[in-house]
Amino acid sequence: MKSDRIFGLITLVVALAFIASATQIQTSFLVDPLGPKAFPIMIGAVLVIASLWPIARPDADPEWPTWPRAAKIAICVLVLFGYAFFLRDLGFVLSTAIAAGLISYQIRARAIAAAMIGGILSVSIFVIFKFLLGLGLKAWPAYLMS
Repeated sequence: MKSDRIFGLITLVVALAFIASATQIQTSFLVDPLGPKAFPIMIGAVLVIASLWPIARPDADPEWPTWPRAAKIAICVLVLFGYAFFLRDLGFVLSTAIAAGLISYQIRARAIAAAMIGGILSVSIFVIFKFLLGLGLKAWPAYLMS
């Protein structure tokens, strides 16, 4: 019960800091009526409301993950940080395939299936982002393209 309230308070502080930083966004004289501050402030407001729920109505006693499961979660977090770090250098397809494969392996430890899932997922997402949504993604690292 105490951990939910602590989480709610931390989330509330982060939400208020997010709103405070959104109010510092500089605007030019040619701005739409809402301005660039409106969307981040709305997101912060939703986060404030969401953070009040665990403070007001916490669960009785949460079931924390066991050490092996917590280690898998930590590995997944590290993989996501590595993904963000290497995305520009490795290109979208390769970095997404590696990250998705490693995370899939953490969910169910089957190396061949995880590698296939990573490859299929990265190519599928690249096609959607690049061709359907028109995002300017680099598929491969620059040294492979020259």
